[in-house]
Amino acid sequence: MAHAANRKSSMTLFSSPSCWQSHRVRIVLAEKGVSVAICDVNLDNPPEDLLDLNPYNSLPTLVDRELVLYDSRVIMEYLDERFPHPPLLPADPVNRARFRLGLSRIETDWYRLLQQLDEVESRDEERECVRSTLRNSLTASAAVFAVKPFFLSKDFSLMDCSLGPLLWRLPHYGIELPSHARTVVEYGERLFSRPSFRQSLSAAERKMRA
Repeated sequence: MAHAANRKSSMTLFSSPSCWQSHRVRIVLAEKGVSVAICDVNLDNPPEDLLDLNPYNSLPTLVDRELVLYDSRVIMEYLDERFPHPPLLPADPVNRARFRLGLSRIETDWYRLLQQLDEVESRDEERECVRSTLRNSLTASAAVFAVKPFFLSKDFSLMDCSLGPLLWRLPHYGIELPSHARTVVEYGERLFSRPSFRQSLSAAERKMRA
């Protein structure tokens, strides 16, 4: 499928309709208003094009003319530089470094746990332990989500593009945040109401909160 947008390009995104890494790239594309052909891929039966382009056969994979990128963080930052408005990282190097560290911590502290939930899908006791760890970690960070309208910023950024898919998937993984983490829930609702977020959702992702 192709997303109608304000800026024409010859880009193709090979994307999983359900993985968070693909989702956050789709949010960036929608936020930037970039026209892109999105190819939904089942990695159990990948297209030959992807096998030829990406030695790791991983998703997402972005093709922009002769350039092929296949790391979601690299893709996001490339898109932010290629289409600089609206900016999704600060202009000054000190704050850019802080935001990059924040992105790394989101992946290490929270997305690592979602990955573990997928890996222990058939082991209920381990699954509940991981769910509890993620729930408690997000709850312990509730005050941080209340500081500014977006995550540690007054402006929407790549950190929000990364946190949106995480929070959207919590019900899918059976995680309900307690009432004293309402700032996290309210932050998520602000992200979910953005047109770019709504546009980024695949049919599979919409079903996660049906």
